[in-house]
Amino acid sequence: MPRLNVGTATLFDTMIVDHKSLHEFDDIEKLLDWKKIEEIVEGVYNSPEGGASYPPLMMFKVMLLQVWHNLSDVQLEKMLSRDLLFRRFCRLSLTDKIPDHSTISRFRNVLVTKNLYNVLLKEVNDQLAVKGAIVKIGEVSIVDATVIEAHQCRKKPGVNKENTQDEEAGWSVKKGTKGKIEATFGFKAHMNADEDGFVKEVDVTAGNVHDSQKLEDVLTGSEEELYADSAYRSETINEKLAQKGIKNKINQRAYRNNPLTQDQKEYNKIVSSVRYVVEGTFGVFKRHYAAGKTRFLGVKKTHDWIMTIAIAHNLKKAAVILYSDPPGMKCA
Repeated sequence: MPRLNVGTATLFDTMIVDHKSLHEFDDIEKLLDWKKIEEIVEGVYNSPEGGASYPPLMMFKVMLLQVWHNLSDVQLEKMLSRDLLFRRFCRLSLTDKIPDHSTISRFRNVLVTKNLYNVLLKEVNDQLAVKGAIVKIGEVSIVDATVIEAHQCRKKPGVNKENTQDEEAGWSVKKGTKGKIEATFGFKAHMNADEDGFVKEVDVTAGNVHDSQKLEDVLTGSEEELYADSAYRSETINEKLAQKGIKNKINQRAYRNNPLTQDQKEYNKIVSSVRYVVEGTFGVFKRHYAAGKTRFLGVKKTHDWIMTIAIAHNLKKAAVILYSDPPGMKCA
């Protein structure tokens, strides 16, 4: 499929008065070899037929802007049209036609079908490790899961009286902080983060899948220590970690008629002092990126949405660590 020619500077672009606000994403630009990202996304439009498409790398940057500023597709289209900072980051000149909301939606769906998000997260993290933002020596994994409310969480009759509730979601039931039972219909994001809060692996399931069932799926295979809450502690998991040579830092758990000893309580305090990082990352996802409720239907689209947030989150965090806090971007 032919590419639209965008980004060529015109006379109008040279007339823009420079301002520091137009350079807010310069640190993000410096973080990556964007050519390697381009190589990953370049093949998304591999059909020779059809009209000219926007450059995939430009569209991927559009996805990042959407996450950082928590915008809908329609809002994103408007911002691309009128915001010079957005245009500069995406390499759009003042005379370039911007992608409309339907084009943005179609590109997202293409990335979903191509299964590229895991590849993109790994490439970004590998580059950030080379830059020194992510530490690989003595790698620590902190694993946990959080509930995401479904987009369609209540049973409502559709046009033909069919149930519009998301069929791929499930009920997550847990005891809240005040001892009250809390039930949420939706999904679970199972996450592996390091000690600094960089996201390494993500998996998304229906909400009724137990946290421990996805532990092996979110391990990197190179970690030396694993931290997790007591929901992950079992003889089976203990044995598997021992076989892999991973130090087991999972919280001890109490059983009926077998409460925690004082030593176990002290051990849990030490583990929790490290484990809180992934809980804080969940908080950032939900407060800053509206990840408490999915915008999409189904496990796959929700997974890839969370992966996009993870990539955007890691880039922002790395920019803060390496280049100080970028203006206008929340530090987490």
